[in-house]
Amino acid sequence: MILRFTFFLLFIGASSISYSQNITKDTFGKGIKVLAADSSFSLRFGARFQTLFTAESITENQTIDTKFMIRRSRLKFDGFIFSPKIKYKMEFGLSNRDISGSHATTSDANRIILDAVLKWNFYKNFELWAGQTKLPGNRERVISSSKLQFVDRSLVNSKFNIDRDAGVQLRHHFSAGDFIIREVFSISNGEGRNFTADNIAGYDYTGRIEILPFGQFASKGDYFGSDLNRESKPKLAIGVSYDYNEGATRQRGQLGDYFDSAFAERDLKTVFADLMFKYNGLSIMAEYANKTTSNPVVYLDELQTLKEGSFYTGSGTNLQMGYLFENNVELGIRYTNVVPEAATGRNELNQYTVGASKYVVGHSLKVQTDFTYVTEGTSPDELMFRLQFEMHL
Repeated sequence: MILRFTFFLLFIGASSISYSQNITKDTFGKGIKVLAADSSFSLRFGARFQTLFTAESITENQTIDTKFMIRRSRLKFDGFIFSPKIKYKMEFGLSNRDISGSHATTSDANRIILDAVLKWNFYKNFELWAGQTKLPGNRERVISSSKLQFVDRSLVNSKFNIDRDAGVQLRHHFSAGDFIIREVFSISNGEGRNFTADNIAGYDYTGRIEILPFGQFASKGDYFGSDLNRESKPKLAIGVSYDYNEGATRQRGQLGDYFDSAFAERDLKTVFADLMFKYNGLSIMAEYANKTTSNPVVYLDELQTLKEGSFYTGSGTNLQMGYLFENNVELGIRYTNVVPEAATGRNELNQYTVGASKYVVGHSLKVQTDFTYVTEGTSPDELMFRLQFEMHL
């Protein structure tokens, strides 16, 4: 059986050598690229993983909890089909953290699919996206987890972001000299990725506008952490998003636990404001989020005597800054504040973080570490240390 399979592989390889005219271009960090001989399609394949070590300690009892884990492990495919104006992207998660969260609304299956989206540039500067991908919410969420300035995203993102969803997005941009404006509008399920049930409660509507007053960042630098391109002129991007999730039944809209109560449906409204600034190795990113609803508390009965839980509403602010030295070592600081709505019964959170990164081959091969001091209401303070290695073909 093995011998037959070996001969089969050799036959395929020989056939490819003899007859294939595909063009292959490979560069570390850029994936494996294939272009059809007749230019009817292109394919870029990439793979990445993050190896993470964490150590957490509660200052009151001085105990330390440690662990190693594969934080993320993913396969990525993108390119164009038929015409360069029709692009696609697919991304699949392999690690436990990537695929966990199965539920009846996902057919009790692992949530392997992260992205599966077509992008059609149908007229001038207009693009139509259809499929499952990230919604145009806060900047930190849209930045790839492989291109972060710190080991992971901030608490503001984890508590308030609107993540991925299935639906359609209309995108447009225009410019006047260096001044650039981008607009995005999307309609999606509002239930998060890999949702397979009927949408009964309502849809999610998201709008975003971005302003770049000093022109484009080099290599789309407004959507990755650190000033790896060392912008020769100051570059600034300002973004504002508004999301309306009609009839949400999960704690954070597209994310979080599902409520069992028949009285759980809420209309969630989320506002994001963010900016990215880069110049000569210096990078600054700031974000604000605010999520509201009519009444965040969910009860199991109509008389409101048995409380099941509450939606995560409130506001948060994240501020971070880093400086990249000539040897591609970066030092960064971050402050994060999350203030849940009082009715939810949750405590205010503060995180103070210092981090260091060594970029061996940009974000494709790097080592990152950070140390965080955490306060949460009247609970004992916590300390957290993280060390992460990233490899991205």
